[in-house]
Amino acid sequence: MKSIEILPIRPAFLQRARKVGLDDQGQPVRRLQAAGGEPCRDVLRPARSGEGLILASYCPFDHHGPYREYGPIFIRADSAIEPVDRHRLPLGSSEGEGYLAPSFALRAYNRNQDIVQARLVSAESALPIIHAWLGRTEVEHVDARFAAFGCFACRIIRA
Repeated sequence: MKSIEILPIRPAFLQRARKVGLDDQGQPVRRLQAAGGEPCRDVLRPARSGEGLILASYCPFDHHGPYREYGPIFIRADSAIEPVDRHRLPLGSSEGEGYLAPSFALRAYNRNQDIVQARLVSAESALPIIHAWLGRTEVEHVDARFAAFGCFACRIIRA
């Protein structure tokens, strides 16, 4: 049973960042070679050493308000199609292997995109919390952010 879905990055953002070289704040993106392990937001996996990346500012919000945020994300520099399982949380292990590991921040938002719940979680504890929050009628979606650097990791909705 597919109970969650991870929303992809807006295609218009990917196109603008890769082709025009501008992010959501109208700033030039940074192009770099991966050291290995950077969180690739477009494919929900760690970057491979030497892979071409773009570092850019991204805003997953479409409402103005006090909780609207811009945050750094890494995307692959090329637009080659890569399969992504958007019905599974890309957790990794407690040793730090994988996309969302070992710990990260979760924030539940309502329809007005106000935060209604927030918590730092481990990879092991995340899924039950996400399911509980998405089980509440006032919760529209849950965002995950990397705790240390604050990069936007993903937006999770009910499948």
